[in-house]
Amino acid sequence: MSPVYWYWPAAIESTHQYPINLAGAIAVKRFHIHIAVDDLEKNIAFYSGLFQTEPSVRETDYAKWMLDDPRINFAISHRGRKPGLDHLGLQVDSAEELESVQQGLAAAALPIAAQKQAACCYATSDKYWTVDPQGIAWEAFHSLNRIPMFGEDDVIQLESVSSCCQPSDNT
Repeated sequence: MSPVYWYWPAAIESTHQYPINLAGAIAVKRFHIHIAVDDLEKNIAFYSGLFQTEPSVRETDYAKWMLDDPRINFAISHRGRKPGLDHLGLQVDSAEELESVQQGLAAAALPIAAQKQAACCYATSDKYWTVDPQGIAWEAFHSLNRIPMFGEDDVIQLESVSSCCQPSDNT
Protein backbone atom coordinates (compact mmCIF):
# COMPACT_ATOMS: atom_id res chain seq x y z
CA MET A 1 0.00 0.00 0.00
CA SER A 2 1.25 3.49 -0.78
CA PRO A 3 2.38 5.73 2.06
CA VAL A 4 -0.11 8.20 3.49
CA TYR A 5 0.81 11.86 3.06
CA TRP A 6 -0.58 14.55 5.31
CA TYR A 7 -0.58 18.32 5.29
CA TRP A 8 -1.10 20.21 8.54
CA PRO A 9 -4.24 22.35 8.93
CA ALA A 10 -2.20 25.44 9.91
CA ALA A 11 -0.98 25.63 6.31
CA ILE A 12 -4.56 25.75 4.97
CA GLU A 13 -6.95 28.68 5.13
CA SER A 14 -9.64 28.09 7.74
CA THR A 15 -12.38 28.73 5.16
CA HIS A 16 -11.68 25.45 3.31
CA GLN A 17 -13.35 22.18 4.22
CA TYR A 18 -10.97 19.22 3.94
CA PRO A 19 -11.16 15.69 5.38
CA ILE A 20 -9.11 15.49 8.58
CA ASN A 21 -7.78 12.31 10.17
CA LEU A 22 -7.84 11.53 13.89
CA ALA A 23 -4.45 13.17 14.42
CA GLY A 24 -5.81 16.44 13.03
CA ALA A 25 -3.93 16.27 9.71
CA ILE A 26 -5.45 16.69 6.24
CA ALA A 27 -5.46 13.88 3.66
CA VAL A 28 -4.68 14.91 0.07
CA LYS A 29 -5.45 12.86 -3.05
CA ARG A 30 -2.71 11.95 -5.54
CA PHE A 31 -3.21 12.75 -9.24
CA HIS A 32 -2.64 9.77 -11.58
CA ILE A 33 -1.45 9.76 -15.20
CA HIS A 34 -1.00 6.57 -17.25
CA ILE A 35 0.66 6.74 -20.67
CA ALA A 36 0.95 3.88 -23.16
CA VAL A 37 4.44 3.85 -24.72
CA ASP A 38 6.07 2.07 -27.65
CA ASP A 39 9.57 1.74 -26.10
CA LEU A 40 9.54 1.19 -22.34
CA GLU A 41 13.30 1.52 -21.74
CA LYS A 42 13.62 4.75 -23.74
CA ASN A 43 10.67 6.22 -21.83
CA ILE A 44 12.00 5.08 -18.44
CA ALA A 45 15.26 6.90 -19.24
CA PHE A 46 13.37 10.03 -20.33
CA TYR A 47 10.98 10.20 -17.35
CA SER A 48 13.72 9.27 -14.84
CA GLY A 49 15.68 12.26 -16.13
CA LEU A 50 12.63 14.52 -16.10
CA PHE A 51 11.63 13.51 -12.56
CA GLN A 52 15.27 13.17 -11.38
CA THR A 53 14.55 9.77 -9.85
CA GLU A 54 14.17 6.15 -10.89
CA PRO A 55 10.73 4.48 -10.94
CA SER A 56 9.40 3.13 -7.65
CA VAL A 57 7.97 0.13 -9.56
CA ARG A 58 9.75 -1.32 -12.59
CA GLU A 59 8.59 -4.40 -14.47
CA THR A 60 9.18 -5.73 -18.01
CA ASP A 61 6.04 -3.99 -19.32
CA TYR A 62 5.39 -1.24 -16.76
CA ALA A 63 7.01 1.50 -14.68
CA LYS A 64 5.59 3.84 -12.04
CA TRP A 65 6.90 6.92 -10.25
CA MET A 66 5.23 7.92 -6.95
CA LEU A 67 6.24 11.57 -6.87
CA ASP A 68 5.79 13.88 -3.89
CA ASP A 69 6.49 17.15 -5.71
CA PRO A 70 4.30 17.35 -7.66
CA ARG A 71 2.10 14.76 -5.91
CA ILE A 72 1.57 12.40 -8.85
CA ASN A 73 1.32 8.67 -9.48
CA PHE A 74 2.85 8.63 -12.99
CA ALA A 75 2.78 5.29 -14.84
CA ILE A 76 3.85 4.08 -18.28
CA SER A 77 3.25 0.72 -19.90
CA HIS A 78 4.09 -1.16 -23.06
CA ARG A 79 1.15 -3.56 -23.52
CA GLY A 80 0.19 -3.18 -27.17
CA ARG A 81 -2.05 -0.13 -26.85
CA LYS A 82 -1.75 2.92 -29.07
CA PRO A 83 1.03 5.16 -27.65
CA GLY A 84 -0.25 8.26 -25.87
CA LEU A 85 -2.49 9.12 -22.96
CA ASP A 86 -4.13 5.94 -21.65
CA HIS A 87 -6.10 7.41 -18.74
CA LEU A 88 -6.08 9.90 -15.86
CA GLY A 89 -7.18 9.42 -12.29
CA LEU A 90 -7.22 10.18 -8.60
CA GLN A 91 -5.58 7.85 -6.09
CA VAL A 92 -7.02 7.93 -2.57
CA ASP A 93 -5.75 6.47 0.69
CA SER A 94 -8.93 4.84 2.04
CA ALA A 95 -12.16 3.11 1.10
CA GLU A 96 -14.05 6.04 2.67
CA GLU A 97 -12.28 8.56 0.40
CA LEU A 98 -13.02 6.36 -2.63
CA GLU A 99 -16.72 6.22 -1.76
CA SER A 100 -16.73 10.00 -1.38
CA VAL A 101 -15.31 10.40 -4.91
CA GLN A 102 -17.90 7.91 -6.24
CA GLN A 103 -20.70 9.86 -4.55
CA GLY A 104 -19.46 13.02 -6.26
CA LEU A 105 -19.48 11.30 -9.64
CA ALA A 106 -22.99 9.98 -9.02
CA ALA A 107 -24.27 13.37 -7.81
CA ALA A 108 -22.96 14.94 -11.03
CA ALA A 109 -24.83 12.27 -13.05
CA LEU A 110 -21.59 11.05 -14.65
CA PRO A 111 -21.32 7.57 -16.16
CA ILE A 112 -19.69 5.23 -13.62
CA ALA A 113 -18.35 1.68 -13.78
CA ALA A 114 -17.23 -0.01 -10.54
CA GLN A 115 -14.36 -2.50 -10.29
CA LYS A 116 -13.81 -4.16 -6.93
CA GLN A 117 -10.61 -6.11 -6.22
CA ALA A 118 -9.34 -5.25 -9.74
CA ALA A 119 -5.95 -6.75 -10.56
CA CYS A 120 -4.13 -4.16 -12.67
CA CYS A 121 -0.76 -2.42 -12.82
CA TYR A 122 0.84 -4.87 -10.37
CA ALA A 123 -1.71 -4.00 -7.66
CA THR A 124 -5.14 -5.02 -6.42
CA SER A 125 -7.42 -1.99 -6.18
CA ASP A 126 -11.01 -0.94 -5.78
CA LYS A 127 -11.91 1.48 -8.60
CA TYR A 128 -14.57 3.65 -10.11
CA TRP A 129 -14.24 4.65 -13.77
CA THR A 130 -15.83 7.47 -15.70
CA VAL A 131 -15.16 9.21 -19.02
CA ASP A 132 -15.03 12.93 -19.76
CA PRO A 133 -16.65 14.73 -22.75
CA GLN A 134 -13.46 14.23 -24.82
CA GLY A 135 -13.62 10.46 -24.25
CA ILE A 136 -10.66 10.38 -21.82
CA ALA A 137 -11.04 7.62 -19.23
CA TRP A 138 -10.69 8.64 -15.56
CA GLU A 139 -10.29 6.26 -12.64
CA ALA A 140 -10.65 6.90 -8.94
CA PHE A 141 -8.91 4.13 -7.02
CA HIS A 142 -7.72 2.83 -3.68
CA SER A 143 -4.81 0.39 -3.96
CA LEU A 144 -5.10 -2.51 -1.55
CA ASN A 145 -1.88 -4.47 -2.11
CA ARG A 146 0.89 -5.25 -4.60
CA ILE A 147 0.66 -8.36 -6.82
CA PRO A 148 3.34 -10.07 -8.96
CA MET A 149 1.56 -9.61 -12.33
CA PHE A 150 0.17 -6.73 -14.39
CA GLY A 151 -3.35 -8.15 -14.21
CA GLU A 152 -6.39 -8.12 -16.47
CA ASP A 153 -5.83 -4.70 -18.04
CA ASP A 154 -9.51 -4.41 -18.96
CA VAL A 155 -10.56 -1.36 -20.93
CA ILE A 156 -13.69 0.19 -19.42
CA GLN A 157 -16.16 1.34 -22.07
CA LEU A 158 -18.50 4.14 -21.02
CA GLU A 159 -20.51 6.74 -22.91
CA SER A 160 -19.06 10.26 -22.88
CA VAL A 161 -20.44 12.68 -20.32
CA SER A 162 -22.02 14.79 -23.05
CA SER A 163 -22.56 14.45 -26.75
CA CYS A 164 -23.01 18.22 -27.27
CA CYS A 165 -19.40 18.82 -28.31
CA GLN A 166 -18.72 15.71 -30.36
CA PRO A 167 -18.21 16.06 -34.12
CA SER A 168 -21.26 15.41 -36.25
CA ASP A 169 -21.32 12.84 -39.05
CA ASN A 170 -22.42 15.58 -41.50
CA THR A 171 -18.99 17.18 -41.93
